[in-house]
Order: sequence, then C-alpha cells, then structure tokens
Amino acid sequence: MEIPYHQPLDHGQQTRLGITPPAPLAVADRVHHDDLDTLNHVNNTRYFVWFERLRIRHMQMYAIGKLNDPDSPRIVIRSGEVRFVEEIRAGTDYVVTTTCTALRTTSMTLDQAIWAEGRVRATFSCVMVLLTQDGSARMPIPQDIRDRLIADGARAD
Repeated sequence: MEIPYHQPLDHGQQTRLGITPPAPLAVADRVHHDDLDTLNHVNNTRYFVWFERLRIRHMQMYAIGKLNDPDSPRIVIRSGEVRFVEEIRAGTDYVVTTTCTALRTTSMTLDQAIWAEGRVRATFSCVMVLLTQDGSARMPIPQDIRDRLIADGARAD
C-alpha cells in the first residue's frame, strides 16, 4: 500500500497499516536523515517533535486554541509519560496517531502512538489543560468540542 504523507489517514488506511484500533487522527511520514542520531536510528528527541506536531493538528481539528483569538484558550501539557518500545531506522515509513481518551472540565488526556511496519514504536500519554489567554485561570472545554471528542471515543470523567 502506498502511504499518503502529511494528510490524515482514514480508518481503512490505518487498518491496512496494522494500526488497531484506528485513531481519530493519524498522519504518515518517512524518517529523514536529520531525524537520525549517530547510531543511525531515530533520535529520541524527534519522537517528541512528531508527537507535538500531531497534538497541534489534533487541537486544530477540534478548533481548540485558535491563534490570535482572544477568547480561545491557551493549551498546556500538565503531565506526560513517554514509552520507547522499539527503534525506528533510516528510511522507514511511520504513522503518528492521536486520540483523546478522557475529558474533565478543563483538561483532557491524549494518547499518542508512533507506528512503523504495523508495530507500536513509542507512546506518549499526556494531560492537556485549557487556560485563559493570560494563563491566570483554567478554562472549561466548550460543550460542542466535548460532544465531538466524546463522539470520537473520549470518556467524560
């Protein structure tokens, strides 16, 4: 299967790539030379860049944290845990997935994974908190966004 890079993969494409269960957002790319360390495998810091790119895209997909909008929340990571499972080497196609798994009033848990050759290579689970623009207080997740996240599999705590 030819993998389309830099665009969301639908559930069928994800399933064909061995990603189970399919995620609400999954985007593919290929390991580039500047992703590698001296051992010729992906440098651990690159995983964080890949996760961040998809977290931003996920927030945009749900219209959370719009730039230059004074009514839009700031979004920060309160906590996170990464798990490196298996290395990825030069020239490998990979897919990053993002799923919101849980919602609270002002925060959400995102589970992310990096897949290559049908296997999970790294995971990142983080709690994202919505703050007012000046960062002085927490901001509730708007109901319409909560509804969309729940429809895509998040549970409301």
